[in-house]
Amino acid sequence: MTETKGNSKDKLIETASRLFQLQGYHGTGLNQITKESGAPKGSLYYHFPNGKEQLAVESVELTASRVSGHIKDGLAESTDAVTAIQSFLEMMAERFEKEGSKGGVPIAAIALETSLTSEPLRIACQTAYATYQDLFEQKLIGSGFEASRAKELGIVINSMVEGAFLLSFTMGNSLPLRMAAKQIPVLLYK
Repeated sequence: MTETKGNSKDKLIETASRLFQLQGYHGTGLNQITKESGAPKGSLYYHFPNGKEQLAVESVELTASRVSGHIKDGLAESTDAVTAIQSFLEMMAERFEKEGSKGGVPIAAIALETSLTSEPLRIACQTAYATYQDLFEQKLIGSGFEASRAKELGIVINSMVEGAFLLSFTMGNSLPLRMAAKQIPVLLYK
């Protein structure tokens, strides 16, 4: 059975997304992506005529969609914003304990490596982070927070989550994620 063009493109994006999370943008080569995806090398340039940067943008979009799904799942655990955000962070801590650093950092590595050198990737990462912040913001508004305060808190919460992830990877444990969860009531009810 021959592989369809859509399957080839999806495999390239899936593989690139995983590798960029684990190895970063500069640590991941096109040869490795095509080899691990099983897609013919010609299909890479067929689907991504602008090369690695275009593939990376689509990989960030895929990753952002998945992370948004995890945030939505966590926030759906409760109608109360504090409980829901804590639930999300605890869910991420449990996931980190199961997977460790095998999953890599969803957007941070590629954002740090490329934000000064690739405007399309900077925008893709900015859009991803804005989506996450909006999810937190909307949960807060739904729990009665004033819109302007919810917007600020959405940015702060997303910053806490990103920082906790980076520290968890650095420390090799989920303590930073659990401490961030513990501090959510302090942040929101101050």
